Amino acid sequence: MDLAMVGLGRMGANMARRLHRAGHRVVAYNRTWETAQELMREEGVDGAPTPAEVVAMLNAPRTVWLMVPAGDATEQTMEEFAALLSTGDTIVDGGNANFHDTKRRHRLMKERGIHFVDAGISGGVWGLQNGYGTMVGGEPEAVERLEPVFRALAPEGGYVHAGPPGAGHYVKMVHNGIEYGLMQAYAEGFEILHASEYPLDLAAVSKAWMNGTVIRSWLLELLGLAFAQHGEELGEIRGYVEDSGEGRWTVQEAIDLDVPATVITLALLTRFRSRQPESYGARVLAALRQQFGGHAVRTG
Repeated sequence: MDLAMVGLGRMGANMARRLHRAGHRVVAYNRTWETAQELMREEGVDGAPTPAEVVAMLNAPRTVWLMVPAGDATEQTMEEFAALLSTGDTIVDGGNANFHDTKRRHRLMKERGIHFVDAGISGGVWGLQNGYGTMVGGEPEAVERLEPVFRALAPEGGYVHAGPPGAGHYVKMVHNGIEYGLMQAYAEGFEILHASEYPLDLAAVSKAWMNGTVIRSWLLELLGLAFAQHGEELGEIRGYVEDSGEGRWTVQEAIDLDVPATVITLALLTRFRSRQPESYGARVLAALRQQFGGHAVRTG
């Protein structure tokens, strides 16, 4: 089947490649036309410089897949393409949107006769090679028509129709919250190993743990690759960790549902701490210890 891939960043471009190689026809679009042209030359996909030309190249019922940043960018792009689509066409949002926004967008598009499907996508820069975990939300009629595309993106067993509109982004949100906790556990464990009295080869430890232990995972494999690339000290990497929103949304959902998601919450807060070159709160703690116990403080 054919579809438009709108947004050719790290994820979108490789998803377009994977679908094209699986035999689907992809019409590439990016606001920077040169980006689409580069993909067209490299991969042989079709493409067009304007949304109107993109839509004109698609067979009805048309499918437009959005891979743009969550928030205003998604909203504006959705409206831009929706104005060009017809009853029975479909918009897929494959970005990391808040599931509340997704449900609202589904209602907006349904009023106009346009299907709206949400797809939570996991796989990062390795997805082209390994496949993308694909978590989809939407009404059965819209989802079932697109299942050949979802299955082409995913590795064997890696696709799920999670439920009604919003469910795909909801499941992906919690997936990313869990990811925060796993990453934090690895970070803390390796910091303990790094600080220990033993002259440990952390790359060798990570490799050994990847084989047969109960904590083996793809994240651990990626850590081994990071040690190989940057050295055991990771000296050229600054310990500043961003978050893209899903962890915050997961914590808020846990609060709303009275679920004590302590690990995910602390992992999120640790990311906030990583962005402070000097914590004011830590200075307060040091000052209090000095005041009540006469403990020495470090200055300068």
